[in-house]
Formats: sequence, C-alpha cells, structure tokens
Amino acid sequence: MDEEYDVCVCGTGLKECILSGLLSVHGKKVLHLDRNNYYGGACASLNITNLWEKFRPGTQPPKELGANRDWNVDLIPKFIMASGDLVKILLKTKVSRYLEWKSCDGSYVYQFQEAGFFSSAKHIHKVPATAQDGLKSPLMGILEKPRFINFAQFIMGWEDDKDETHQGIDPKRHTMAQVYSKFGLQESTIDFIGHAVALQINDDYLGKACGPTINKCKLYLNSVMQYGGSPFLYPIYGLGGLPEGFSRLSAIHRGTYMLNKPVDGFVYDDAGKVCGVKSHDENGKEEVAKCKMVICDPSYAGEAKTKVVGKVVRSICILGEPIPHTKNKEGGPALSCQIILPQKQLKRQNDIYVMMVSWAHCIAAKDKYVAIVSTVVETANPEKELEPAEKLLGPILEKFVEVSDVRVPVDDGAGDQVFVSASYDPTSHFEDVAKEVLVMWKRITGEDLDLTVLPEEEEG
Repeated sequence: MDEEYDVCVCGTGLKECILSGLLSVHGKKVLHLDRNNYYGGACASLNITNLWEKFRPGTQPPKELGANRDWNVDLIPKFIMASGDLVKILLKTKVSRYLEWKSCDGSYVYQFQEAGFFSSAKHIHKVPATAQDGLKSPLMGILEKPRFINFAQFIMGWEDDKDETHQGIDPKRHTMAQVYSKFGLQESTIDFIGHAVALQINDDYLGKACGPTINKCKLYLNSVMQYGGSPFLYPIYGLGGLPEGFSRLSAIHRGTYMLNKPVDGFVYDDAGKVCGVKSHDENGKEEVAKCKMVICDPSYAGEAKTKVVGKVVRSICILGEPIPHTKNKEGGPALSCQIILPQKQLKRQNDIYVMMVSWAHCIAAKDKYVAIVSTVVETANPEKELEPAEKLLGPILEKFVEVSDVRVPVDDGAGDQVFVSASYDPTSHFEDVAKEVLVMWKRITGEDLDLTVLPEEEEG
C-alpha cells in the first residue's frame, strides 16, 4: 500500500466504482479501498445470512427461506432507466457485457378511486406511457384522454435545439404548470405525469422552468419504447453486479483493489490539499498511500466535509406472492414492478416508492419476492409513514426497517481535492445517481464525459 497513486477511492459504492473505473480507463493510477469485505458499500446486495446479521444480529434466518446462494437482497434497490445516462455509461465502458438484464414488468401509480356500480375500489393503476395506453387507462375520463395524447405527442416531438417543436413554449421561461395549463390537463393527470412519468419527488417542479421536466418525460417515453411495456431494467443477480463490473473495468486497467482495509483518515500538505490516505495492517502498523486526490462516500469523509440534509426510511419486505393487482404484459402476475405513491394522494411533502423484484431475477428463493418501500422522513415515526405503501403489498413474511441520514458534501472538493459523493435518495431509479457521477467527473477532470457510443462499440 505504501506507494504513490494518482487517485485513492474510498468505498465501493456504485458512484465510487464508476469513477474509479473511468479514471483507470483514462490512464490514472488508482487505489480503491473498502473497510468491508464485500463490494457495494451502502448499496451492496446481501445473502440471507448477511441480511439477518445486519438487521437481527445473533439470529438465524428461517430454514424455509432457503439457501444463501438463492438470495441477493439489495440494501438500496433501484431500477435502471433503459435510455438513461447509466445505460450510456455501461455501454461506453462495455461494463454492460458483464451483466444480464431483465425488463421490469410494469410501473404503477397510486390514485384511490371509489367503488362504482360495476367496479370495486382501486388503489393502483398502470402508468400510461404511450398514446395507446392513454386510451385504455382508467386514470382519465373520456374528455381527458385526447388532451393527454396531445401532451404525449408534444413530448415525443420535443427537441431542445428546434424551436418549431416547442409550440410557443420557452423551456427557460415558462413553468411546467403553464405547460400543463396549455394542454388543459386535469389535476389528477398532472399528478401521475409529474410523479410517475417525469419521476419528480414532490410538486416543487411545477413552479420551475419546464425544460428539465419535459426532458425527463421524454426520457421516460423513449425508455418505454426501447423494450416495450416498461422503461426500467434490472440486472439478474441484483445490483451488486454493477459496482463489481466497474471494479473489474478498473482492475483490467491496472487499478489496485483492497477490501477489508480500514481507512483511518486523510493526510494533507501545508497548502491544505490531500496528499495521502492512512490505514494500518493486521498488526496495527500505520500505512500511508500517497495520492493527489481522494474520492469517497460520506462515511469516509468525516463530519466536517458533509452535512445532513434529511433522513430516508426504507423497509425491506420479503413476500410469498406477487403484489396484488400488478400484472405483466401477458396479464399474469408481475414478477417485478414499481409503484409510486404521489405526495398529494397521501397529504405528504414527498412521494413514497415501492420497488419489487423476485426469484425471476435470481435475487430470492423460488416463488419469493422482495419489495422495498422508501421515502423521505417527515415525522418522528418514520416506520408509520410507510404504512400506506406496505398495505398494498399483501401478506409480508419478514420486514427489516432502516432509517439513514442523507448526507451531501459541503464543498465541491476543488480546494483540498477530496471529492465526496452524496448519500442515496429514496427514489426507485438511478437517474440522479448517474447525473451526480457526470457532475463529479466534470469537477474532477474539468471535462464533460463523452457518452457517445460509436457503432463498433455497441453491444446487443
């Protein structure tokens, strides 16, 4: 370890692994450390024994749940947007070749509808993602459907640099509320577009410039068209394969990895710039890896480099059957799905997210399902905040709840060359994670990451 490196990366979370892989490809000498004996950091995938050890130390999982080899439970599960930035990074780096993918069976939004003469009460509805879906959706009345279709066609035709596609809308001046008003959309339609299509986490976006939200809607619709049915992908064997894939990329380009390696602190020079990372060997002897910069997650950065901006509560629920009323394209029970509960439906300030994957993705024993419910904490009783979503899941066999701080860096890292990533948000997709990686890359290198994939680089 007592060598000189261009970069020391602390923590093997997804963001850190993407950055170490990219820096290695760009010719940097990288040392990557993790205090744990497994990859993934806060977003690791655990087998059933490790899951029990984390949440119920000293107890054993029930025998009927099966063997360790059948389980890979994500601590912070997220779907991957089929046309999003993370997929572009995976294709550009060719890490996609290490992973196998499955499309998510469906995306749902919570909107309570009372029972009628011929129908029972409904809580969740499939998110219409195309004009055809819109015609069939019970979320909208007969008069609203043509308005939604006009809006969907406007989004699909939108191109940032072609004014003729903007229909008089200025992406920097007009708010999203004004765009909805132009198309005459009702409040309930606005609710599912904003939260289940644009994937906004609350209603603050309504008063902001419409450009970013229009592009979020377009990304969703483009992603749906990529594979049909759902915009989301998920890797077989769980998300743990993502940091491992980028670690492999770094190792191929001569990156050095050390798991189970404690990080005792950073060393700074007289100018206040980082110049090393302290650790110790099994005998307690101090070791220092010299470096010109450090990239790390908040758990390695120390109190002074980060601040707490909120808390996230997550419950991991093991189920014995699919979530009721969720279906795949063929009409059978969904083996994976996302459900978004918009804040307004529950009189909250933040949405609640449900993400469910199953044995079909090789992350659970046969006929078992794992649903993770998450949101931003708003009260003194975080677990109770998840109840409206947990009621949708059907019978829960086992449940594990964790409340964690959301930490963000206090500076951009340019001064001391310590670049700290933020904690993971409660959303059920990776778009914000990928965007943060691209922003950090620009801060670290001074250049935008080129995500153009040449035809000879593409993979099926």
